[in-house]
Amino acid sequence: MRTVYVNGQWLPEDQATVSVFDRGFLMADGVYEVTTVIDGKLVDFQGHVARLERSLAELDMPSPAKADELLALHREIVARNGVVQGRVYLQVTRGNPGDRDFTFPDPAKTAPTLVMFTQMAAAPEDSAEAKRGLKVIAIPDIRWHRRDIKTVQLLYPSMGKMMAKKAGADDAWFIEDGLVTEGTSNNAWIVRGGKLVTRGLSHDILHGITRAAVLRYAAEAQLQVEERSFTLTEAQAADEAFVTSASAFVMPVVEIDGVPLCGGRPGPVATRLREIYLEESRKTAI
Repeated sequence: MRTVYVNGQWLPEDQATVSVFDRGFLMADGVYEVTTVIDGKLVDFQGHVARLERSLAELDMPSPAKADELLALHREIVARNGVVQGRVYLQVTRGNPGDRDFTFPDPAKTAPTLVMFTQMAAAPEDSAEAKRGLKVIAIPDIRWHRRDIKTVQLLYPSMGKMMAKKAGADDAWFIEDGLVTEGTSNNAWIVRGGKLVTRGLSHDILHGITRAAVLRYAAEAQLQVEERSFTLTEAQAADEAFVTSASAFVMPVVEIDGVPLCGGRPGPVATRLREIYLEESRKTAI
């Protein structure tokens, strides 16, 4: 049984609870981060903490802990649960004001709720998905326009994944004004003429921590990158495609809305970028 963290307490998972009046439950008034664990160490931790702080600031939500305190908590929960390969989920909500109200509670009277738990995973090299690649479908993007804030309001992304499952695919890419925004839980990339193409940062997409790392590694590998929007048609005509996220790392995409890419197999660029990402993550994990 896992040990989880709830507001200063370490508890068995079946004893971990939050109030029914917590605004994360009633209003989806919360943010989260997922940090990957490889070989018992945290990957890109500083980036995740920086994004957490940004999300909290954008929602005018108080932070429950400082960066060094969060690092200590992450390391302790990894140790308590014996996580070698996996991830740490962290969630912050505006807390429990004692009743339901649309207006924000006074932060001097209502402390934020901090919850953390771990999830186990197979070693990255054993990923069956990475070896076969993902099939994605296209769906309309009807989400709110602050997708750069990593909130816990994930209903439509969940619906998107279920649409993909029903269609016999693995995931969905959101389309808005004819352009690909991102995947349900990842950033979208294509490869055309030896260049990597991914949408530029704005309020329209999540500022992916793995995305940022891949951009750095691509530059070090002297790969050309274009940060711009692209259409679904351009993606279907690409040489390769892939997605990036903390849990998927670099994941090849082999089919987009029924159109196969690279012979329906993971392409060499995506495969190599995944190798580079894992190599560098192991060097820099803390």
